[in-house]
Amino acid sequence: MLIAFFQVLRQHRLPVSPRELLTLIEALLAGVLDADQGGPGPSLDAFYHLARATLIKDESLYDRFDLAFAQYVRGGVADGVAHADLTRDIPLDWLVQRLQSLLSDERKKNAPLIHWDDLLKTLNERLNEQKGRHEGGSKWVGTGGTSPFGHGGHNPQGVRIGGPGRQRQAVKVWEQREFRDYDSDAELHPRTLQMALRRLRRFARQGQASELALDATVRATAANAGWLDLKLVPERRNAVKVLLLMDVGGSMDDHVQAVQNLFSAARSEFRQLEFFYFHNCVYEHVWRSRAGSSQRLSTQELLHTYNSDYRLILVGDATMSPYEITHVGGSVAHHNAEPGAVWLGRLLQAWPRHVWLNPEPQGVWTYRPSIGLIRELVSQRMYPLSLQGLEAAMGSLSR
Repeated sequence: MLIAFFQVLRQHRLPVSPRELLTLIEALLAGVLDADQGGPGPSLDAFYHLARATLIKDESLYDRFDLAFAQYVRGGVADGVAHADLTRDIPLDWLVQRLQSLLSDERKKNAPLIHWDDLLKTLNERLNEQKGRHEGGSKWVGTGGTSPFGHGGHNPQGVRIGGPGRQRQAVKVWEQREFRDYDSDAELHPRTLQMALRRLRRFARQGQASELALDATVRATAANAGWLDLKLVPERRNAVKVLLLMDVGGSMDDHVQAVQNLFSAARSEFRQLEFFYFHNCVYEHVWRSRAGSSQRLSTQELLHTYNSDYRLILVGDATMSPYEITHVGGSVAHHNAEPGAVWLGRLLQAWPRHVWLNPEPQGVWTYRPSIGLIRELVSQRMYPLSLQGLEAAMGSLSR
């Protein structure tokens, strides 16, 4: 029973012993998995979680276990475990939005473009002239077309008005922005994030003496004719100071869980952690809580509050209109008096030990001009928000 499963796990170089396999079998024989109501036996999901809990002791091996489990399922599963057909192809029609079929490649290629300097002026003219709803057009404010104004269509240099972003190419967003804070109490999953952060450590003994100094106690007791003489020292703590700036809202909504895990791990690992929020690029203000709230701090005050011994970690996908980095007024949320590159340069000069963590897959970085601009500004110190990337980033900050 389950010998084939055990062999597949070993083929994927998982450190699984016969003793752990016997534990899994004992759990199954003991009825740990109750039969589903109306079903022939335990569900595949229930068996998966039980097997992973009994066989895998390191979270970093979960992906490898998933691959092995999928291979085993496709070749046949344990007796009495019910499952769905995982090899069935999903029709492509289920995955493609209907609206996309209305816009041919030719129409997308010929989408009308308006120069940056004339964009808002033209929008104001359209709003004054427009009298009704439009859909699928190339001029008016509407949906589903190639117009530079609206949403749900395609235009590489437009103003998104209402509705969610899809292409992530809008140079302005006309809406009330509400961003969610990252939860500092989120579960540390995977725990390897916290382990990677531990590469950035500088221990120092600070504060009240509360920790037993064993060697000193033994020597003092021996010198005191055997009478116990306790010696205490301050607790060893990580003395590294971290300033964490996190992008929220817009395209970062796709990465909330990953950044939330990072934030929670950082709160646990660094006692001297200061954190603030920004959107897309840092401008005149950052936020201690959600963007747009009263808990706003001027970036100039930020620069003068924390000295240069802090390590600066910026977290964001760097996916935005390049105008936000290079132009006055380029921000999608407000009129910025100075380009984002100017403010970012001030931050990097104030905190020479800095890195940028990007949750976007590294394979797409070269296809997004804004990522290239940010990488150049941070002297190529941009790392993917992955285990390897985080370890490399912490190594860079520890130098």
